[in-house]
Amino acid sequence: MPNRKGRTEPHWDGGRGARQGVLWFLAEHKLLGQIKNVAKTASKDQLITAYNQLFETKSFKDTESTEQVAEQVKNVKIDEGQPKKTKSEEVIDEASPKYTKSILKRGDKINFPKKGDVVHCWYTGKLQDGTVFDSNIQTSSKKKKASKPLSFKVGVGKVIRGWDEALLTMSKGEKANLEIEPEWAYGKKGQPDAKIPPNAKLFFEVELVDIE
Repeated sequence: MPNRKGRTEPHWDGGRGARQGVLWFLAEHKLLGQIKNVAKTASKDQLITAYNQLFETKSFKDTESTEQVAEQVKNVKIDEGQPKKTKSEEVIDEASPKYTKSILKRGDKINFPKKGDVVHCWYTGKLQDGTVFDSNIQTSSKKKKASKPLSFKVGVGKVIRGWDEALLTMSKGEKANLEIEPEWAYGKKGQPDAKIPPNAKLFFEVELVDIE
């Protein structure tokens, strides 16, 4: 049947005819591209408007072919313009926490560090067998006076990820035990200089004494 522009519209009778009808439908409404890729070149509103117009002009021959076309159009996945996540974003989103925290002393529950803040901490690090591999807490009175808390920008990769993530949950004055899985510690390589073996789970006692 001729449309308002003088061109002939196809009757859709299922099978090959239905596919040809879909192709005409795309060309008529300037929805360019292969059927499976239409969603990349047309908005959802464009598709719905064009589809409704086809029904209004009764371009379909019978109910059966109408249902076939409806099924084809329904199966086209619509891209609603949402930005796709990059692979790195997907990995971050799906990562479950690789540490556990047990509070030994509660902080003020008011002052929490944000990414990029400088934090000051006392800490002791141990291996699973109890071996101390690092600490800035001194026992002798002379060394204790000279010692200073560890200071660094939190949440920006200056320390292992387990520390970065855990400290962002601590408030000023809080002391906690951290149990950090290898993935968020030193992983498969370990840290030979500190005598940390590969795939080692690490245990820390950390006190957050100040935030800048």
